Amino acid sequence: MSTKSKELLAAYWTLAGDVYPGAPTEVSPYSLRDRAEAASRAGWSGIGLILDDLEYSVEQYGVSGVKKILEDTGMKYFELEILMDWYLDGEARAKSDHFRRRVIELGAELGMRNLKIGANPFDESPANFPRMTEEFAKLCEDVATVGATVAIEFMPFSVIRNIGDALRIAEGADQPNGGLMVDHWHVARFGSPYSEVARIPARFIKGVELDDVAAEVKGTLLDDSTFNRKLCGEGAADCRAFVEALDQAGCDLPYYGVELISEPFRKLPLEQMAKRAYDTTIAQFSSTAGAAA
Repeated sequence: MSTKSKELLAAYWTLAGDVYPGAPTEVSPYSLRDRAEAASRAGWSGIGLILDDLEYSVEQYGVSGVKKILEDTGMKYFELEILMDWYLDGEARAKSDHFRRRVIELGAELGMRNLKIGANPFDESPANFPRMTEEFAKLCEDVATVGATVAIEFMPFSVIRNIGDALRIAEGADQPNGGLMVDHWHVARFGSPYSEVARIPARFIKGVELDDVAAEVKGTLLDDSTFNRKLCGEGAADCRAFVEALDQAGCDLPYYGVELISEPFRKLPLEQMAKRAYDTTIAQFSSTAGAAA
């Protein structure tokens, strides 16, 4: 595969700097403009944000200002994350619904391509797949009003643990804009073979995230996901085989995301984060990546 045939999107944590999921604040210490400009210089074609960080940027620049930053820097792909508790009831669902309404509102104005959702790692209730399927269908219908897709991120430390769990929901809901976020870290840490990735029906692949895993898990799986991910090609998994499996599945997404959540990586200067993440990822698409990039 030629490196020029696939564009890359920097998922939020890849360029957020020294913050992490569950930190006292998850808002990046870098301005959106600085991140988008660094991404543009490094070769990225898109950027992802969490809602809290986007709201902070809207306070600074206004929605029109955020849109101009994305346009000025060539960030033609834009994603938002991560909606949790979309299948629950009570207070958790009320908060989730507020998030959902705001994401749809901002997504409509900013041209959101994809909304990433998941099952809360701290939700210990048993998986209710019929309820999840019903609620996922409704969510897809809501998000379709702004022309975006909805991608379930299966995580081995949540009740939607693997490819099979996520497919069960997406296939049951059978929505044209609904499917899976296939993150290499979660595939590798659950122990799913790449042959299983290759069998995912292409219509249900709504997002891809590239990254690598360490040789050993440090702490819990959630800890490992939050502090110990590796750059593509610098871990113990086979990123090229993962990309090839997606090709075999017939995945035709115009861009792939890259999600680096790593304690050492996030302490690097912004320009280094942007360049290292881009260069190591694009190298997975061709043996001649250095010349083509």
